[in-house]
Amino acid sequence: MNPTKLLGRFPIHVFLLVIAFVWVVPTLGLLITSFRTPGEIVTSGWWTTIPRLYDVSQFTLQNYHSVLTREGLGLAFRNSLFISVPSTLISVIVASLAAYGFAWLKFRGRKALFLLVVALMVVPMHVTFIPVITAFRRIGLGGTYPGIWLAHTAYGLPLTTFLMHSFISGIPKELFDSAAIDGSSPLSTFWRIVMPISVPALASVFIFQFLWIWNDLLVALVFVGATPDVAPLTVAVANLVTNRGQNWELLTAAAFITMVLPVFVFFSLQRYFVRGILAGSVKG
Repeated sequence: MNPTKLLGRFPIHVFLLVIAFVWVVPTLGLLITSFRTPGEIVTSGWWTTIPRLYDVSQFTLQNYHSVLTREGLGLAFRNSLFISVPSTLISVIVASLAAYGFAWLKFRGRKALFLLVVALMVVPMHVTFIPVITAFRRIGLGGTYPGIWLAHTAYGLPLTTFLMHSFISGIPKELFDSAAIDGSSPLSTFWRIVMPISVPALASVFIFQFLWIWNDLLVALVFVGATPDVAPLTVAVANLVTNRGQNWELLTAAAFITMVLPVFVFFSLQRYFVRGILAGSVKG
């Protein structure tokens, strides 16, 4: 490699290492603290255990057992799955269909309708809570999973539609012409051509939507409330902070539980992430 280019990239590499250090160190501290006993937490810092990582006797699984069983985070984790996965899938599928229609189907008012949908991103969701939850209660969707599925889908649809449109509109027109010549219907073209080609964009949109729904507290409180039977992790952790604010061993274990699935989802789909982010940014 050219030494000049190597020296030119050196500051960038140093900057990235610093950013990585700033992000990793607190996460490492959170992980170690979640396995420590209450007595050790109040008497010494988590970094003092690093030279003695080989000594497993200083760690305990009781913190995780307590938050998953006694504090109800096991049930809350299941509730978050029941909320996040269907909401994300519905949002991604509906946004893909809408983006395909706006990009390639010809109908009157197409551009105006697309601009209207994208413009909804600037509307604060807070102003819609009262009329929407009132309507949901009248039709029996208040405090139910289908109700919050629809709410998350609706609130995330403008952004997900915009992101999917950026990618789908860049698909070569010749593919659609060939499909039409072969007698493929618009819906068949969508499932057989658009969806397989859009996998990178779908993965990126899935990550964005899933992380937003998984970490959401406000919409969950409004549409399902704090009832333990349906409340997600964010609500359970917020209640834990209120009720056990001094129990750092429980709070750190609960916080790390909320991180596990999002991190797994991100690293599982990371090979598509950059490709999806850059999709539609360059056309030619």
